[in-house]
Amino acid sequence: MARYCLLGRTHLILRCLARSLAAMANPRGAPPLLHPRHRRLLRSPISRCACLLFAFAVLLLLSALRQVARVDFPRPDAPRQGSSEHLWASIGYGYNACITPTSRYKVPGKSDRYMTVRSNGGLNQMRTGICDMVAVARLVNATLVIPQLDKRSFWQDTSTFKDIFDQPHFIKALEGDVHVVDDLPESLQSAPRARKHFTSWSGASYYEEVKELWKNQKVVHIPKSDSRLANNGLPIDIQRLRCRCLYQALRFSDPIEDLGKKLVDRLRYRGKFIALHLRYEKDMLAFTGCTYGLSDSEANELTIMRERTSHWKLKDINSTEQRSEGNCPLTPNEVGIFLRAMGYPESTWIYLAAGEIYGGDKYISKLRAYFPNLVNKEILATKEELEKFNNHASQVAALDYIISVESDVFVPSHSGNMAKAVEGHRRFLGHRKTITPDRRGLVELFDLLEKGKLMEGPQLSSLVTDMHKYRQGAPRKRYGSLPGSKGRARLRTEESFYENPLPECICLTGKH
Repeated sequence: MARYCLLGRTHLILRCLARSLAAMANPRGAPPLLHPRHRRLLRSPISRCACLLFAFAVLLLLSALRQVARVDFPRPDAPRQGSSEHLWASIGYGYNACITPTSRYKVPGKSDRYMTVRSNGGLNQMRTGICDMVAVARLVNATLVIPQLDKRSFWQDTSTFKDIFDQPHFIKALEGDVHVVDDLPESLQSAPRARKHFTSWSGASYYEEVKELWKNQKVVHIPKSDSRLANNGLPIDIQRLRCRCLYQALRFSDPIEDLGKKLVDRLRYRGKFIALHLRYEKDMLAFTGCTYGLSDSEANELTIMRERTSHWKLKDINSTEQRSEGNCPLTPNEVGIFLRAMGYPESTWIYLAAGEIYGGDKYISKLRAYFPNLVNKEILATKEELEKFNNHASQVAALDYIISVESDVFVPSHSGNMAKAVEGHRRFLGHRKTITPDRRGLVELFDLLEKGKLMEGPQLSSLVTDMHKYRQGAPRKRYGSLPGSKGRARLRTEESFYENPLPECICLTGKH
């Protein structure tokens, strides 16, 4: 109590001194605080110097008291010095999921129009594509047949819809939104079908025109499902339907859900953990043309793979430019440097959500040197538990997805379909902490380290943490197109709806 009294008196003294000094500098405008005889004394240089010294001494005293107050009485919302709470905490600022339909939304009537779909891409590309097709079926008032999954992509996975997803739950959960059936009626099995490639990132008005397709045919087949709906500008009920589909209806099958939960429990038994989506697989490096840190023979192997993959359009890639522009995934060694600079201790548990790492232990050992507690599904699960998922890459990816969503912190080493889907899901669940590395900025720091112009330690840590202060998954509106982008090309540069479904599916409490 005495401390606060003294602080109050010191402020009073300073205010009086300020007014007195102002009076000396401008006698006409000064209030008559002092007796005329005292003012005459203060006109002498010695008196003025004494007054200034006294004021300086009071300022030093005030500063010292404030420092004491800061040490003894920290702000209640700030972690104490040395606390690790800030490494794991996420702040939602009162934002929560809001996916309830508006009062205008009606249960669909019976429809004799049918939509068949082939979902293309990997697991998360198929997941978001399926939910886009659910929304399209609503827009065109069609019955959706359970989609076929991609069996011809890089992963060569023969899994069916019901192998990966809970098919009965999917149909039941969407009853109030869209009619979904297991298969076409017997009478339409051999009926002629229209075939239509929907235009990417299309709005509601486009699908009004698409309805004409059903005038001549009862069944329309859609050979590709990815990115067929716009990120922005759709009716709010359509956007919320996309969220209900992805986060509630499209649940994984029981075997995947059960094992996923077991692995999460086994990780939580060890303590808090980071899920690291380390994109350092052979196909990723070949596709992006990123060869930094690899041997000449490895770089050549990746170039040959890219040239032989016909559907990869870009063949001639400058690896140095790709890296400097932030287009390359972080290497295992760079991830280790980054996470230590962010303040995570050597004892941190890290779950590796990834496929087969290119170069194997040759490169992963560099990350393990920073974080020895590095585990993956092969370490957490028994051989018997994983046996049923062998040769089914999408089912294995689903396990990684579950663990990534449930982790205390999620860190993707590169943007991609899984990274975007996980980030969006974590935002939907309360803005769980997701640290998105600024790859372009980090490469500049890594190059300084390599040249010996910067050392790992407090200086690097300060630079890295400042760089990522606002890249940790806090609520924000979805980014629009990049400046300078024009026409339909601008749609490609928008932030994905599924990466950040705010504001349509995430609202301030009480605002929806």
